[in-house]
Amino acid sequence: MTAPGRRSSTFTRLLRHGFTDPSAAERLLDGIELTPVRNDPVLLEALGATADPDLALHGLVRLLEAQPDPTARQELLDTLIAAKPLRDRLLGVLGASEALADHLARHAGDWQALVTYEPRDLHRGVAEFEQGLAGATDPVSLRVAYRRCLLSIAARDVCGTIDVAETAAELADLATATLRAALRLAEEDAPEDAALCRLAVIAMGKCGGHELNYVSDVDVIFVGEPASEADETKALRAATGLASHMMRICSETTVEGSIWPVDANLRPEGRNGPLVRTLSSHLAYYQRWAKTWEFQALLKARPVAGDPALGGEYVAALQPLVWQAAERENFVADVQKMRRRVVENIPVAEVDRQLKLGPGGLRDVEFAVQLLQLVHGRADTSLHSGTTLDALKALAAGGYVGRVDAAQLDEAYRFLRSMEHRIQLHRLRRTHLVPEEEADLRRLGRSLGLRNDPVSGLLREWRRHAAVVRRLHEKLFYRPLLDAVAQLAPGETRLRPDAARERLVALGYADPAAALRHLEALASGVTRKAAIQRTLLPVLLGWFADSADPDAGLLNFRKVSDALGKTPWYLRLLRDEGAAAENLARVLSAGRLAPDLLMRAPEAVALLGDGDAGGLAPRGRAQLEQEVLAAVRRADGVEQAVTAARGMRRRELFRTAAGDIVGSYGTEAQPAEADQGALVDRVGAAVSDLTAATLAGTLRAVVREGWGDTLPTRFAIIGMGRFGGHELGYGSDADVLFVHEPRDGVDEREAADAANKVVAEMRRLLQVPSADPPLIIDAGLRPEGKSGPLVRTLKSYEAYYRRWSLAWESHALLRAEFVAGDEDLGRRFTELVDPLRYPAQGLSEEAVREIRRLKARMESERLPRGADPKLHAKLGPGGLSDVEWTVQLTQLRHGHAEAGLRTTRTRQALAAACEAGLVSEENAATLDEAWVLATRVRNAVMLVRGRAGDTFPTDPRELAAVGRYLGHGTGHAGDMLDEYRRTARRARTVVEELFYA
Repeated sequence: MTAPGRRSSTFTRLLRHGFTDPSAAERLLDGIELTPVRNDPVLLEALGATADPDLALHGLVRLLEAQPDPTARQELLDTLIAAKPLRDRLLGVLGASEALADHLARHAGDWQALVTYEPRDLHRGVAEFEQGLAGATDPVSLRVAYRRCLLSIAARDVCGTIDVAETAAELADLATATLRAALRLAEEDAPEDAALCRLAVIAMGKCGGHELNYVSDVDVIFVGEPASEADETKALRAATGLASHMMRICSETTVEGSIWPVDANLRPEGRNGPLVRTLSSHLAYYQRWAKTWEFQALLKARPVAGDPALGGEYVAALQPLVWQAAERENFVADVQKMRRRVVENIPVAEVDRQLKLGPGGLRDVEFAVQLLQLVHGRADTSLHSGTTLDALKALAAGGYVGRVDAAQLDEAYRFLRSMEHRIQLHRLRRTHLVPEEEADLRRLGRSLGLRNDPVSGLLREWRRHAAVVRRLHEKLFYRPLLDAVAQLAPGETRLRPDAARERLVALGYADPAAALRHLEALASGVTRKAAIQRTLLPVLLGWFADSADPDAGLLNFRKVSDALGKTPWYLRLLRDEGAAAENLARVLSAGRLAPDLLMRAPEAVALLGDGDAGGLAPRGRAQLEQEVLAAVRRADGVEQAVTAARGMRRRELFRTAAGDIVGSYGTEAQPAEADQGALVDRVGAAVSDLTAATLAGTLRAVVREGWGDTLPTRFAIIGMGRFGGHELGYGSDADVLFVHEPRDGVDEREAADAANKVVAEMRRLLQVPSADPPLIIDAGLRPEGKSGPLVRTLKSYEAYYRRWSLAWESHALLRAEFVAGDEDLGRRFTELVDPLRYPAQGLSEEAVREIRRLKARMESERLPRGADPKLHAKLGPGGLSDVEWTVQLTQLRHGHAEAGLRTTRTRQALAAACEAGLVSEENAATLDEAWVLATRVRNAVMLVRGRAGDTFPTDPRELAAVGRYLGHGTGHAGDMLDEYRRTARRARTVVEELFYA
């Protein structure tokens, strides 16, 4: 007897053997069922070797209790102690699967299925499983027989007799045998239907690929044909009845549970299409309507049940189409988009626990392998395998994947699949989530051989293998392209040149030969630069492929690398700062403007990082002015000063453009900016502030060069149009008015001459040809237009506006805002024009009619010949002009009474009009959406083409790049144009109501 307070020796031994509840285990061992063997060390050792000794012991007691009599119980105990194979198998299953323990408790004699240990028992196939299911006469007995067969697979799996790939293959073979048995039962129930048709069952997905899980939907497609002289309609109806019955036999829940769901949704048209089609109907669908993912799914198609000849005809007819899928436009983009969509649909709470769908999960490996099979399988039949690991091995053997990468991926995939198997085996439930409870993690870790600290060991190994998959699944596609042009280690197989070109074309490269030359220049050699670039390029190539112009991205990267490759900070930036490399790839492949700005001063690439020198957020006007004025003070002469100001403008234009591109495309860490209006406002404010700072610096430089510290006249620059409205685009001119006021004692002629010289010199210096983009100053909105003086005094403006001002000038002055020069003079100018733009009595009907006439004339006269009005972002119906004139008419009418309307910014004025009840919320939202979209179109055209434009490009690549910037995936340019037309049409309806009514 154990002394009080002391633990028994049995308790201690149980702890040592891995039991977590030794007290409960002690009670079970002391029970009557285990009396004959309770002190047998063999039993305790065997229980301690299982994944969960407590669960195994509890399951064994339940099995013994279920035996029909003492003789049967003794037979089980004797065999358990005497036969090590049975002991390991039975206890292994009981310690890993609560569900199979339940089955054994219900069917107490099924343990006998684990006794045999013949060579043929080690690797069972379809024939053996068909034999095991042969006695099933109804759905219930089929389930019992299925579980008995499953028991034998699980036993050999947990004992390590078969590995994870063999386990998956046997599960697929058992599914094949089960489908055949279910179809046999369905035909026996409806022999008249069976006589009318030929029906073939095609396995898809993991069953078709010979890599099934313990619990998984079994994906199938049905093909039917009339038998002999039967009518096709009747035959298809009969085949549909048989197929439906077969699915129910497998899927429905009975007293013995269900087997697994049979899913036919991979068929043409999915659940909306007929369950059974003829072969010709299948072929017609795939030839005309099938999407890329449907050909990807057909990689695993395999006839498994029904008419074998018809199944063979189906595969023979469709396989050639599978290997032509890589020739489809946007093939790689479609496959990658499908993968992204899968990840995006994972509930946030599950992402970090997803073995299958999450980043670094099983689906990453499967997608990458399938992508490579589709690209290269047309020319290499050795890749025609539906099994992931077999296909990966073939890809490595053919040089399509590096051997080391393939070996690491194989190891990671096997580990992740083993985790998935053991998680599902526990309760035979369909799940791909890593459990959270410590007891579940402990059992899972021990089942995978991690006996010392199984929980932390499991999590550590899982994270390690997931990290390998994350690192390799993109690299897998691109790394061999570098190996094709670089020196390889001895024994490595090189990707053939034709295969490399094939892969580049699939990625969207229009000139694969040039791309290979760039890769060779970047990756060859033994320098530190080449080594770092070899590491970076596989990821960069993926980002380039995600753009509309991968060729430009790679070429531009080579140019930047040639310019900066010997600079230590550049390579360190790309290697060490997570955001820099991806930001650079996005910027270099998004169009011409940003790369052109960067090539003129490649050191601006530092802005793309996340360190102290980086940051793509635009800088404010005060900060910009401070920098440019300091540069002007340090400069030797006006030319050098303005060169410094223009250099600052170029750098900040690049910062703004890069931030806009990255915000529009999104990155792996940060999704695309959802608020399109915020992007537009950010760009407009940034470019306007930058233009104002450049003008301020140029003004200071010109004055200092010609007159020292003080100009003979006070001088101010008034921003007009988009400049005054803080809405400049990348290609916008700076619309301005110039106003001056002679200083005390200065002759008016002298003051006017000085002011005109300042303007002339500013315009010249800002347009001198150089590496920096010019800044065009446009004073066309001044009184009397181009016929009037370029510069006026404040008194001259006052006299003109008092006597001669026209309606269009009041309209234009709505945007007037001081931007540079003498701040007091600028303030007095805006006070002068306020009564004109916000008239106290509003607008007369005659003035309203005049504004409408001007608008109509502009629409008819200024629209370029041959342009499609419906796609003209500025002058077309529902474009910028429509929205702005509508908002500005509201400002002219009500600005005096409503303070919120007294703003130069379109969106702010529209919001104020809505708040004041002058425009309904619905109409305001419609106008705002159209204005934002049209502005984004103009910005996109400038970013893509490198020159300003108001219409969508006609070149397909440029159009695709505009679409990518606007959030439309590759291949969806038509959707983009349709969206623009719809948005503009709705806005035009509102304009007709508010402006012309």
